[in-house]
Amino acid sequence: MTLWLALVSAAATAWFAVLIGRHRFWWPGPWLAEGDRPPARDAQWPTIVAIVPARDEAAVLSTTLPTLAAQDYPGHLEIVVVDDESSDGTFEEARRLLAETLNSNQAGRRSWRVLRGEPTPPGWAGKVWALEQGRRAARDATWLWLTDADITHHPATLRYLVSKAETDRRDLVSVMAVLRARTLWEKLIVPAFVYFFALLYPFRRVASGKVGAAAGGCILVKVAFLEKIGGLASIATATIDDLALAGAVRKAGGRCWLGFHEGVRSVREYSRLSALWSMISRSAFTQLRHSWLALAGVVTALALMFAVPPAALTAGAINGDSRVAVIGALTWGSSSASLVPLLRRVFGLSFGWSVLLPVVGLLYAAMTVSSAWSATSGRPIPWRGRPVSVATRHIKKPRLIVPSSRDRLR
Repeated sequence: MTLWLALVSAAATAWFAVLIGRHRFWWPGPWLAEGDRPPARDAQWPTIVAIVPARDEAAVLSTTLPTLAAQDYPGHLEIVVVDDESSDGTFEEARRLLAETLNSNQAGRRSWRVLRGEPTPPGWAGKVWALEQGRRAARDATWLWLTDADITHHPATLRYLVSKAETDRRDLVSVMAVLRARTLWEKLIVPAFVYFFALLYPFRRVASGKVGAAAGGCILVKVAFLEKIGGLASIATATIDDLALAGAVRKAGGRCWLGFHEGVRSVREYSRLSALWSMISRSAFTQLRHSWLALAGVVTALALMFAVPPAALTAGAINGDSRVAVIGALTWGSSSASLVPLLRRVFGLSFGWSVLLPVVGLLYAAMTVSSAWSATSGRPIPWRGRPVSVATRHIKKPRLIVPSSRDRLR
């Protein structure tokens, strides 16, 4: 049992370091609008262009697009939907919905257009190219609001985004959408997805300027700063476009903010494990910068932190070693307890799901290995009906244009 004692002690030490040293990543926050006071309705509000990349999204647009049109925003808002080579009538459905929703009573404060996206050129990731086409169509905008076609918004979302950006002098403000957690697999895996994301990119570190991160479902970015970093061409090949954009903004001296807001929700359904597997594995190895050494380290760490505590509890109980059993139980219990705030506050789920965190951790390890295997074998990773080729993910990114001190935004 000496080996078990060493392993479970290492796991306990690792969890202690993570839970204490990662800026309370496990506690949901900060929250959009928490402590913020939006400008008065008669104040000067900037012009916003919302860009919605949509690929085969006809089935969800009737739920999501009206929430954009219904924004309680006093300034001018233009909604630009980019039909990203859809085959299900997304273009026609978007035009119909916006024409019906944005009636003459909103003339002057609302405008819209739906673009037929051009084929993705070499050197561009599909979604980034769709966003770029929307950016090119935007005119006289102070901010771009990048939001996915499967996201619904509370009527005050844009007002609070702009308020946070303007009053807090941010160049990029992003909200982590509340993902669906209704089916068995969603309840098991989705909360852990946000948990691990926050572990890698603690939201409070983003707010303090220590790290750049964003969630692609809802991003407000300053047009002037986007131009300073070279536009979306600077992240043209990015599979993980949200993190790439936030990283470029921070690298150029910009200030980012990432948080939660209960009114920003995803309607995307992941009823099967295969759908969640594809969502996670398509970018896992990319996040590791295609490093096999990093992969080995991550898989080893996941095995130590998630497999060892319950295994040690079992081994200690069977062999009568109370030290191993107690350390295993305490480590498993404390790690599971750290998921409870997210389960309850964000997803409204029972704390009982937290007990299964070791199972989810090992599933994530398997998804990461699967991602690396796909990159090695050259098999395309399907996402939203379009393969994300390995070749595309290895294309060298365009040079980031960083402003000089003379040109830096004031």
